[in-house]
Amino acid sequence: MDEIEAGKQKFLGLIKEIDAAVQVVIPVTPSNSMFLISLTKGANRKFITVPEDDILDLPNEADILAKVTKVLGDAIAAL
Repeated sequence: MDEIEAGKQKFLGLIKEIDAAVQVVIPVTPSNSMFLISLTKGANRKFITVPEDDILDLPNEADILAKVTKVLGDAIAAL
């Protein structure tokens, strides 16, 4: 598994921990070094952008994990 896939799996795991009912779509490749990620719960949809470097570092960097967890928590709470 390459670094991007490991980061995506960690990202999906975070979403499941916060709210398992949220459906997520992560693009295969980033655009301008950013992933535009779709979060959907029921009829509500929200888009967030996550830097490619954050996805890469997510499995190994505690500060990146904390930052992404906060962004996800806020986005999911807004759904």
